[in-house]
Amino acid sequence: MAMEYPNLRDHQQSEEGKGSKGMANPKPNILLLFTDQQRFDTIAAAGNDLICTPALDRLCSRGVRFDRCYTPSPVCVSARYSILTGLYPHRSGCADNGHPMDQSLPTLPAMLTDVGYQTQAIGKMHFKPVRHPFGFQKLELSEEIPAKIEDDEFLQNLVDAGFKYVHEPHGVRSEHYYLPQTSQLPAEHHTTQWTADRTIQFLKDRDRSRPFFVWSSFIKPHPPFDPPVPWNKLYRAYEMSLPKRPDHVEQLMTWHMRIQNHFKRRDAGIDDNLITAIRAAYYACISFVDYNVGRILDQLEAQGELDNTIIIYTSDHGELLGDYDCYGKRCFYDSAARIPMLVSWPGKFPPGEVCCSPISTIDIVPTLAEAAGIVLEADQVDGISMQHTLADENGRDYIIGQLNHKEKGVYFIFDGRYKYIYSAPDQKEYLLDTKNDPEETRNHALLDGGKPHLERLRKILIEHFKNDDYTLPLEGNRWKTYPPAKLPPPTQATGNQDARWTDPYLHIPGYEREK
Repeated sequence: MAMEYPNLRDHQQSEEGKGSKGMANPKPNILLLFTDQQRFDTIAAAGNDLICTPALDRLCSRGVRFDRCYTPSPVCVSARYSILTGLYPHRSGCADNGHPMDQSLPTLPAMLTDVGYQTQAIGKMHFKPVRHPFGFQKLELSEEIPAKIEDDEFLQNLVDAGFKYVHEPHGVRSEHYYLPQTSQLPAEHHTTQWTADRTIQFLKDRDRSRPFFVWSSFIKPHPPFDPPVPWNKLYRAYEMSLPKRPDHVEQLMTWHMRIQNHFKRRDAGIDDNLITAIRAAYYACISFVDYNVGRILDQLEAQGELDNTIIIYTSDHGELLGDYDCYGKRCFYDSAARIPMLVSWPGKFPPGEVCCSPISTIDIVPTLAEAAGIVLEADQVDGISMQHTLADENGRDYIIGQLNHKEKGVYFIFDGRYKYIYSAPDQKEYLLDTKNDPEETRNHALLDGGKPHLERLRKILIEHFKNDDYTLPLEGNRWKTYPPAKLPPPTQATGNQDARWTDPYLHIPGYEREK
């Protein structure tokens, strides 16, 4: 059963929030559609000629596609917390998966709850702690590696439907983590369809006297890439292009890229047949998400609410997918840090427009707060409303980002053309010229013409941190130095992420093995 969190202000709900029979709510509904690990270049309407995404194309035609949206932190937990708070990681205190979420900070769902919205989270939240509501009135979860069945509504529904024997319902991990595979579940019981089903049920059962905010969050296309039948054959390996492999690729790899290759078992050689199969399965996962997004849009349209609902479609970060001979995220190259951002807001955002000004997912909080009539205090968030970006594409000088801290810290700034990255574990600076080298194939920090831009952006980023009293990575006006980080030695348990809610593997009668 889903856990509910009462709205402490239900009894204070204003007449404005209630609306009246036959009359649309003054405040717009809000639907945040969210994927995990989806690259920016996986939408047909954005120029990908191979992938099929009719629902996302529909959103592009109904609203604005922000072509240069970046995550403030290219990993799950910290990216999501920045979306909840509108804060950069250095201000929220959460810059990696192992960092806790500060429960005292204001969050978007709490703000919306306070002004009369019905708020619900559905799917993968990856909150820490797991079932903390962070302002949502109700949670219905489908997490990647749940520890307990009672913490996960998807697992409960799966067991009730007779699928308890599927011990890894989101795909087999560990040694098989990046092996393309077909889901052990039929499409109608896959986590992607379950997330859409629960969203549609929410739309049917919601309190129609007040506006809603629902965060509908899909696990996929996060690995394992396990589309169900028949989606598993939608794309074939021989159709897929090979990944980006610049000359001197080793010079572009960071410590974090090497370490995740190591733990994902992708550092023992290159197999192009496997790579194209991986990419085909990844595309299939996205098209299956797209199909279910279309089902949600159809339900909104059937209720006559499509024009009264702000719809945002985005992701937490991208996926290298073999680019630079690497897999996963944890870097600020476009493959891992640049993500889709589609915003449909009828009457406010012009349909079919493309905005090329850099934005960040920290902009979601001020955008939706403004839509709901919430006045934010000065310096409460780091983001800028997307309405303002559309009105003045020159209104922002730069965006920044961060992964981890101290000896593992990576820091990023982008001014619309040049990216500057400092990787503490590598003790190395990177400069990317996205105009003359849009594929990001060279480190321009090593070129004479890049030095002025490198020094300028380094200074801006360090000054930004100092102005926020964030001096952890600094020694005066320079980066703090640490001993170069090393890769850990390989172990037999490298990358072990077996299911935690059930453990059938070591108890086969007559076949027990010492571990």
